[in-house]
Amino acid sequence: MSYKTIMAVLDDPASARQISDFASFLSERFSAHIVGVHAETLAAVPLIAPMEIPDPAAVQVLQEAAQRETSTVEKIFRDRIESQGVPSEWRSFVSANGYASGNVIENARAVDLIVASQGNPPQGGPDNHADLEAFLFESGRPMLLVPRTIKEPQPIRRVLIAWNGSREATRATFDALPFLKNAESVEIFCVDPPETSGQMPEMAGVELAATLSRHGVNVTLRTEHTSGIKASAAIENRLADSSVDLLVMGGYGHARWWEVLFGGVTRTLLDSMTALTLLSR
Repeated sequence: MSYKTIMAVLDDPASARQISDFASFLSERFSAHIVGVHAETLAAVPLIAPMEIPDPAAVQVLQEAAQRETSTVEKIFRDRIESQGVPSEWRSFVSANGYASGNVIENARAVDLIVASQGNPPQGGPDNHADLEAFLFESGRPMLLVPRTIKEPQPIRRVLIAWNGSREATRATFDALPFLKNAESVEIFCVDPPETSGQMPEMAGVELAATLSRHGVNVTLRTEHTSGIKASAAIENRLADSSVDLLVMGGYGHARWWEVLFGGVTRTLLDSMTALTLLSR
């Protein structure tokens, strides 16, 4: 298994530079084809009273601004990807739903990996992650999120798998297998594993470790009992202690993609990202 088709989500000019560089880096590593995608969202248009019809001047201004951003993003992508000789193509979409539109989702379902930026916190405007959640919950494809603090691609040497034995965590782990096989070290990290009818807490992750080892992964297993510390805090501490390059975890929740892992780890973990994070659902 490898990543042969990678979708680069180019949300705005700032993220376009970052994600184009990361996509190029991954393409070189996996000999992958890059699909650059930008979704132009139709903004709400002011209405003229009393007939409540769209203001033509406002419509034109909004359309021109969106088209300029699309052109800028495309130029950044082509300059940074094509100049490296990376096999690639450009796709842009216009819809009221942005990245949640059916056309974008349909394209996302045909790739091996989606790469997107963590982005910046909203400053009174819309939160772009509200759109990007659709990739995780509707595309069925793994998403690699790049923290806004990481400007340059770095080799992925150390990987942490946040493991709770769930379907989502299982999916994420095996979706990440190309990264795991190439990493210098991989740790399966279990936080307060529960006792189940078929497994004692001390056995959590043992079978997974054995399977990954058969794939040639250099894997270790660590279980931590937190005594009331939040799972998100335990994971953050482990990321810092081990200088992790990539966090792998399952995506949970029905309303928001950041409702993840163990049912109690929330958006806080992804808002404070220090490592690349691969999510699957």
